[in-house]
Amino acid sequence: MSVVQSVDNVALLPAYLAAGTAVLVLLADLLVARGRVTLATAAVGAAATALGAALVGGGDERRTFCVGPDCSYVFGGRAALVAVVVALLTLGVLALSGPLLRAGQSPTGEYCFLLACSMTGGVVLGAAGDLITLIVALETLTLPLYVLVGLRRGSLASAEAAVTFFVVSVVATTLTLLGAALLYAATGGLHLGRIGAILADRPDLLDLPLTTAAVALVVLGLAFKVAAVPFHAWAPATYDGAPLPVAAYLSTASKLGGVVALLAVVQHALPAGVTGPVLALLAVLTMTVGNLVALRQRRTVRLLAWSSVAQAGYILAPLGALALAAGRTADARTAAYAAAVAYAVFFVVLELAAFAAVVALRPAGADGGTLDDLRGAARRHPWRAAALGLALVGLAGLPPGLAGLFAKVTVVRSLLDGGAGWLAVVVAVNAVIGLAYYLRLTATLWAAPTTAPTTAPAGTPGGDAPGVGAGGAPAVVPVRARTVGVVLAVATAAALVLGFAPQLVLDVAAR
Repeated sequence: MSVVQSVDNVALLPAYLAAGTAVLVLLADLLVARGRVTLATAAVGAAATALGAALVGGGDERRTFCVGPDCSYVFGGRAALVAVVVALLTLGVLALSGPLLRAGQSPTGEYCFLLACSMTGGVVLGAAGDLITLIVALETLTLPLYVLVGLRRGSLASAEAAVTFFVVSVVATTLTLLGAALLYAATGGLHLGRIGAILADRPDLLDLPLTTAAVALVVLGLAFKVAAVPFHAWAPATYDGAPLPVAAYLSTASKLGGVVALLAVVQHALPAGVTGPVLALLAVLTMTVGNLVALRQRRTVRLLAWSSVAQAGYILAPLGALALAAGRTADARTAAYAAAVAYAVFFVVLELAAFAAVVALRPAGADGGTLDDLRGAARRHPWRAAALGLALVGLAGLPPGLAGLFAKVTVVRSLLDGGAGWLAVVVAVNAVIGLAYYLRLTATLWAAPTTAPTTAPAGTPGGDAPGVGAGGAPAVVPVRARTVGVVLAVATAAALVLGFAPQLVLDVAAR
């Protein structure tokens, strides 16, 4: 068998565009040294990456870096969907970051470069066909975020969040790498498809403690990236300490990357009979703990963080149906994988809209504040508050947030088709629990404002910018950036459009 790997440059075009964006951002920052030019370069590069991924993914599946039938890079419909979503999320976060960068709280060149590098990892991740490519792409997505979380000047909370995120992520990466090494030792393969074929042809390998340890370490290591319970503790503190646009990226692009990585190994490499029960348990714990703890949150970003933990449980739920024989049929597995990807896409669009609305309603450079800081926001800024309310209602799965409603229906339907009716009941119960805090925050937006003074100092979690009151006092002046308004409008429109065309996302996710 020839060991010469074929190279399809068309398949690699989205990755080229993403990596080229990072290089161009560096050159623009070095040669022009103007923040607006650097930011515009990153934005144009992200848009070009999304367009390139859509064009390449619109055709037949393309494979490259192949040795025989095994390929390290497979760019099909699902990979294109992930690449487009990651690139558009990057573009949206760049637009949300305008006020932060203009305030001088973060250096523009480094900020845009790190976001472009993270985007490159996300684009490659969806097409990864072997363990090495998968882990390298996932770390390329994650590594820049360690710095971005702590890049806000003069913020102790930001530095603490960065250290927490770094330590936990290093542990998660170590577990994943060790699991991948043991999996290679047990099977002799690195390509996901080959590992799956070997374990299917030789079921005796599953009785080896080495294989059991390998599967467990890979799944648990990737569960850290998704912020699944009990590997979730880093997420709320990290989100709350990070700048709001970075928290938005962590909650959307980073979580999407973790889901894609976990889905890749579960679908192609690891045996469903082994991973199914683990994923079912993780899904139940994640959605239940996330929703229950979110009920007690008084800080906006921490509430969104715990809600994002619960949403990760909904994303994992379809994969839990693989624990049953009825869920391991070809049709049931296809439906489960498509439901997980589709729910992740619906979620990140709604989550971006929610964060964009919080950025628009908060002072420039401030953190997310408390729920009382948003009290009465609809009386002062009805359209921004309405967009936040729509995003929250969508995350809760209620109309008119049809995207969130169809997302939950898709998950429940895939569980029923896979014979996991008990897990569908757990999803339904948790969706009802989630209504409490989503609707409470939505109602707060239209409640009568208070004028209680803020006790926390500026620059700390819970404190506003100097001269800013709390609890919705008139002194709280929200961000007046056109780019933030554009992101909010586009994300809200996208959520509405996806709500009326959910099958389109499902069809692409199933490819």
